[in-house]
Amino acid sequence: MEKNLTHEELLVLIAQDYYYGNLPISDIARKYNLSRYLITKALDEALKAGIVSIQINAPVARNFQLETEFKKAFDIPHVAILRGDGNSDTNAGNIVAYAAERIEQLIIESHVVGLAWGSTVHSIIDHFKSELQEDLTFTQFVGENMKYNSRAGSTRMVEHAASRFEADYVTLPAPLYVTNQTVHDLLPQEPALQRTMAIASRMDMLFCGIGTIASIDSIAVWKKAKAQIFPGVDTSQIAGMLFGRPYDIQGNFLIPEKDTVVGISLDEVLATPRRFAVIKSKFKTYAALGALRGKLLTDLVIDEGIAQRILTAAKEV
Repeated sequence: MEKNLTHEELLVLIAQDYYYGNLPISDIARKYNLSRYLITKALDEALKAGIVSIQINAPVARNFQLETEFKKAFDIPHVAILRGDGNSDTNAGNIVAYAAERIEQLIIESHVVGLAWGSTVHSIIDHFKSELQEDLTFTQFVGENMKYNSRAGSTRMVEHAASRFEADYVTLPAPLYVTNQTVHDLLPQEPALQRTMAIASRMDMLFCGIGTIASIDSIAVWKKAKAQIFPGVDTSQIAGMLFGRPYDIQGNFLIPEKDTVVGISLDEVLATPRRFAVIKSKFKTYAALGALRGKLLTDLVIDEGIAQRILTAAKEV
């Protein structure tokens, strides 16, 4: 045994021999000239001190019967409903981990992938396995949500995703909303935006969370200008937000005569072959119902608790 080891260094070496080297405790005891009792005590201490962490990767269980019911009720091509009540952090973590695996499989088959923003999307990206993927570009397809100091901001999101695959990325250096119609109409012609707009119009897939009007109210500049961003729109009728645009409980987009969103057109967004959303909160029930009724998505991952709430809401409104 090496001399002058600190106690912590000794714990690390013992843990490595036991967990990585698969050495029996008796062999480790001889190696370090310690009793088996002290080796066992050291392993317990390493666990309590956080030197060792144990993670159990149990397979995520799905409710296939409920998935069949969902597909029949809403005609959505791809839905995964995981076991869970829609409440706990564990369930939310399972949803993110499962969605990340599904999305990663689709990314491998894609050339252009669009991203929205938000904590759910950021968590999904964190779960991706780092792997070089050639001929792959991540892109914004609408402008910046103004969360410049947040890891979940639009621009940082495409950078984060691209770094996981050593892929290319393009950004859209413009705000999500522009209310001056002349500026809005001329912006896409700017050289700084043209390349991103062209790439985004060829998306093979996009993935996102689902928002509510609260997501607009959470950003001071948009909350203050809400009447200008959505002129003539009755905000009380907004069930959810997707692709920067509000929609009602039937899935109809509530867009003013002139769309203020900077990005590719809504028709181009909806022409994307795979539009993948992830919902981990029961508070998005009505937003999810509207999106399902409007066939705004092709893929959805939720858990049983959220699914049951959506089915109940569908009977009530």
